[in-house]
Amino acid sequence: MSLRIGVVMDPIASITPYKDTTLAMLLAAQKRGWEIRYMELGDLHLRQGEAWAHQQALTVRDDNNDWFSLGEASLTPLAELDIVLMRKDPPVDSQFLYATHILERAEADGSLVVNRPRALRDANEKLFTAHFPQCCAPTIVDADRQRLKDFIREQGKAVLKPLDGMGGRSIFVLEQGDPNTSVVIDTLTEDGARYIMAQRFLPEISAGDKRILLINGEPVDYALARIPQHGETRGNLAAGGRGEGVPLSDRDRWIVEQVAPTLQQRGLWFVGLDVIGDHLTEINVTSPTCVRELDQIYGIDISSRLLAFLDQQRGA
Repeated sequence: MSLRIGVVMDPIASITPYKDTTLAMLLAAQKRGWEIRYMELGDLHLRQGEAWAHQQALTVRDDNNDWFSLGEASLTPLAELDIVLMRKDPPVDSQFLYATHILERAEADGSLVVNRPRALRDANEKLFTAHFPQCCAPTIVDADRQRLKDFIREQGKAVLKPLDGMGGRSIFVLEQGDPNTSVVIDTLTEDGARYIMAQRFLPEISAGDKRILLINGEPVDYALARIPQHGETRGNLAAGGRGEGVPLSDRDRWIVEQVAPTLQQRGLWFVGLDVIGDHLTEINVTSPTCVRELDQIYGIDISSRLLAFLDQQRGA
């Protein structure tokens, strides 16, 4: 029997097809003969406690110039979908969080929502690393200017970033004595009103910020090392970084072993770990990427592996 899979994502017309992980998942679903339904965040709503959505039939193509067609639309309970992929990019703002509550009602009525809505609320991609301090470089989360300045002084050089960002936006590297320190801290914390994260700067970033993909806690055997441009400290592809495939190291696999049981327990079935050198820096749970790059480099099919697991999980 053909399954119905829904996807909640940013506007599909605005994606970059050749590197879009969500598109890779949808192409794999279509190859399996599954019916695909497309939704954006504003299409979700509740009626008397039941999750509904304005859904459109979706056909996808692996074509950088013509990658989708939207067809018939319907107003339908989400529970009529077998699987729902929650692939909305950050920021994880109030609207994102409200959507997870709606998706949780669909989950209660029988849909398999990936990743689980409660887990998406609980696992902030920056803060979630605090559950695994043995894997991380020295890190603080604070809004106080003086404590943040003290941390920079103690470490000599630190990376400061907001807790709700993505793609390398609003990331600053500061050394002790940098005359811009106060203004950067005041800007990021909105004069002490917002928490930010500060981590010891890791010079190993020159060899790449590795993205390790996990399916139900099991890693893909290769990571994508996102290597910064000359003169840059951000490896993010969205910030101009260059992707290079690398096999997982023993340390990478040790980090996976530390994190995986918690991910499995919470229903975080598709996750991207960010690792610089020997240290875990982020745990990406909302819409992890780099599938298409790794598939192309190594001739693998990560999306099909994920969908096979989800099909099995749905029937468990």
